[in-house]
Amino acid sequence: MKFSINKGELQNALAVVSKGISTRSTLPSLAGVYLKAQGNQLTLETTNLDLSIRHTVMALVEEEGTALLPGKLFGDIVKSLPDASVTVSATHEEAYITCDKSSFAIQALNPDDFPGFPHVQTSQEISVEFPMFSSMVKKVARNVSRDESRPILTGVLVNYENGRLRMVATDSYRLAITDVAVQAGEVEDFECVIAGGFMLDLAGLPKTEDPITLALAENQILVRCGETVFVNRRIEGQYPPYQKLLPDGYSTRARLQVSDLAASIKRASLMGNSSSPVRFDLNAASQTLQVSAMTQDVGSAKEIVSASIEGDDMEIAFNFAYALEGLAGVGGDEVYLELQSSTKPGILRAIEPENYLFLIMPVRIP
Repeated sequence: MKFSINKGELQNALAVVSKGISTRSTLPSLAGVYLKAQGNQLTLETTNLDLSIRHTVMALVEEEGTALLPGKLFGDIVKSLPDASVTVSATHEEAYITCDKSSFAIQALNPDDFPGFPHVQTSQEISVEFPMFSSMVKKVARNVSRDESRPILTGVLVNYENGRLRMVATDSYRLAITDVAVQAGEVEDFECVIAGGFMLDLAGLPKTEDPITLALAENQILVRCGETVFVNRRIEGQYPPYQKLLPDGYSTRARLQVSDLAASIKRASLMGNSSSPVRFDLNAASQTLQVSAMTQDVGSAKEIVSASIEGDDMEIAFNFAYALEGLAGVGGDEVYLELQSSTKPGILRAIEPENYLFLIMPVRIP
């Protein structure tokens, strides 16, 4: 096998498939990148048996064939090369990589040992614009749980019905929901739970005008975006009835500038640690929100933020990191803070027409 390709294109391709390289398997082949040069295309594949990735790029193919190269080493070599044409010539035992005045010879793996790319039979599928998909994922996916004892909470619920696409993520302490009206093809409904880390990897793909397609198989999810195909394990189980957590109304609502509120929370958090609460005191008479934090033997901070408040005065405290995460998901300049009492969850709600909601559990006020 022998092909030539621009260094930047090869590096980008390796960045896409590198997420599928296994770093802990006892099978050496799973730590490799499978290369197939055919016609005028180069196909790269990786798998860790849970996640498989295939990506195709244009290349100048001089000799068709296959090779399996150590993934991390190959990626590090390509990243270090000058911005010029890269030529790779490989057999089943050895590979030669040349670029400008640089050349490398590395041991190759046997491509016959690489598992074949999975072929899955899909049923329901939806296709949405990639920028919209990426934006929705970034609003919610970082709020999934890291606790593997409850696998269902480590994933993002993706639901499509009645012309609206919704994504939900929670770790039991916070809950993020976003939904938009989309034309997702002829599918009537669609629902699955997809690993949060995988969703963030998808959202981080290079920007493209191509739509992203999600298709369901029996216990897997197949994702297509441009020249890239992903097959990943679905998270099995019933997603918790999150709708029951959403309050019917509020006793106090404040309209705030997102940037002002986030900046004040960051400053107040300097007086604590990662688990310290930030206290919110809402005063309807003065139309202000006081943000404060205090830690014994460290110090205290207070800051007044202008707000448009309706309803009762209220005192409540939140984990500052969760509050900042919620504000980061708001796309507009302003946000509503809706409260029922100091012991019930608070809601950060985006201003219409954006449909984004972030529920956060309160911290007990000393």
